[in-house]
Amino acid sequence: MKKISMLINARDRVSHINPEIYGHFSEHLGRCIYNGIYVGEDSSVPNTDGIRNDIIEAFRKIKLPVLRWPGGCFADEYHWKDGIGEKASRKKMINTNWGGVTEDNSFGTNEFFRLCELVGCEPYVAGNLGSGTIEELSQWVEYMTLEGGSPISEMRKKNGAEKPWKLKYLGIGNENWGCGGSMRPEYYADEYRRYQSFCKNYSGNELYKIACGPNSDDYNWTEVIMKNLNKYHTKGISLHYYTVPTGDWGHKGSAKDFDSECYYTTVSKTLYMDTLLTRHGEIMNRYDPDHDIGLIVDEWGCWYDVEEGTNPGFLYQQNTMRDAIVAACNLNIFNRHSKRVVMANLAQAVNVLQALILTEGEKMIKTPTYHVFDLFSGHQDGELVYCYCSDETAGKDTKIPMISSSASVKDGVMTITLANCSLEDSAEISCGLAGFECSEASARILTADVHDFNDFDAPERVAPTEYSVKLENGAVSAELPPCSVVCVTLK
Repeated sequence: MKKISMLINARDRVSHINPEIYGHFSEHLGRCIYNGIYVGEDSSVPNTDGIRNDIIEAFRKIKLPVLRWPGGCFADEYHWKDGIGEKASRKKMINTNWGGVTEDNSFGTNEFFRLCELVGCEPYVAGNLGSGTIEELSQWVEYMTLEGGSPISEMRKKNGAEKPWKLKYLGIGNENWGCGGSMRPEYYADEYRRYQSFCKNYSGNELYKIACGPNSDDYNWTEVIMKNLNKYHTKGISLHYYTVPTGDWGHKGSAKDFDSECYYTTVSKTLYMDTLLTRHGEIMNRYDPDHDIGLIVDEWGCWYDVEEGTNPGFLYQQNTMRDAIVAACNLNIFNRHSKRVVMANLAQAVNVLQALILTEGEKMIKTPTYHVFDLFSGHQDGELVYCYCSDETAGKDTKIPMISSSASVKDGVMTITLANCSLEDSAEISCGLAGFECSEASARILTADVHDFNDFDAPERVAPTEYSVKLENGAVSAELPPCSVVCVTLK
């Protein structure tokens, strides 16, 4: 057992934690949309307008704040007019990025906004800059947000949506350094400036325009984008970073079969997110000291080799307690960088990569990652406060910090989230509190063997339970077992 000292000073309010930091991502990839979120109106699976009821309920429970769609790489080959109107007459296409399967476009703009309405989340639409046109994107914005008076808005009404939707978040291109066009940052910046100027604000709707930012540690891309864009062109730039245990995209490693050294390497690579946010943030600070432009981590998570026997283009992988630790570390990092980071979107919501939910016919399970988002939901819209944790390490060959933490206050309630990243040692936490009076402490814990996961035979193998913490003389104490995630709530 290792003794860990903590101090939380609630008087030191650092930044606001946007709910959108707890956002998600749904791409036309594998079984994320079809046979995942969307089963169609005639399905035997209970649904509302073709959208699974159990998934709607699960998303609501974690207060899912924003959902990105339709990609990903798919976004820059997506033509929105193919996905509207009578479904029987919608144009089919080949999904060249993900498995070469036929996309029938039965889930399109109207269905996506219906999903967001049912869940109660903000829609985040990724527009096609790579293979589309300015006219196409500008008309899509018009279709979604113009009250009336144009042939495009009349088209929306004919398709069953009399009133326009509110669209706040609009991404203009995706990974344009790669699958979105293999562009140089200088070229993309010029293209972005052209495209965004024709994306208008209609009928009281105000777009939060998001530019394609860097891949991982491409600091030059950030430098060029910030040099060529300002707050009048964009409100945010994106960042993509995936945790790949081996560092080899050809052989990424198994989701379920790994040893302790691979585990510690995985967490170490996840913690690199903190370095990325710091260094990209420093570049942004030089051009935008007032933080008018947000950093949006709209793709993150673990990426392993696909499960044996599944379509390699569908990116289906299991989700163990290792993924729960990864999720907790990332969310704590995003909280700590919330002065600059205003949104993050886990890849992906259902059946793809580090998914929240896995489905099989009528069955649905919540992964350990889902439960972490549930535990951390109290941070949404809170104020990040100073949180210090003493420096203890875990691991043998690969050393990592033992404890990941963050704390916030909202409406007189303090939320503290902790992850014990060690596989061997428990942590005896002693946390002093300054500037916050409370008389009640409660906690929930998610813990299991690092290899444990939920499947359709044992859907509750890894699930949160109530946990005991002590509150005495203005201090909180708790024992965190190895490989655990804990949320402490003080009132």
